[in-house]
Amino acid sequence: MDSKEMLKRTKQFGYDCIDLTSILEGTYLKNHIRGQLIRSSTSVGANYRAARLAQSEASFVAKISITVEEADESAMWIELIIDKNLLPPKYLDESRRLMKEASELTSILIATRKTINSRNKRI
Repeated sequence: MDSKEMLKRTKQFGYDCIDLTSILEGTYLKNHIRGQLIRSSTSVGANYRAARLAQSEASFVAKISITVEEADESAMWIELIIDKNLLPPKYLDESRRLMKEASELTSILIATRKTINSRNKRI
């Protein structure tokens, strides 16, 4: 996957999480999780975008590391939404799709970081 496709995918992940959380309101818990998921999921795209503009490999790895953490945090919030049945059943498939996407993004970003780190060790 090239960086433009990944940029689009990380941004879309944020949009999709915003859409999912638009119905998550009413209680303190739902509002809290809504805010946390919006912050972490949109941070995935924002930090990936920043990584592409990094001025050094060290800066790139640092930004990618933040992106990994935010994608994994998003997965945790989505998992909590699913486990606690915080959305109506008709949103379960979309929640699971976003959970899968968060896991895939995390794996791709970890692999990216490992590639850069292993390349640096060979130099």
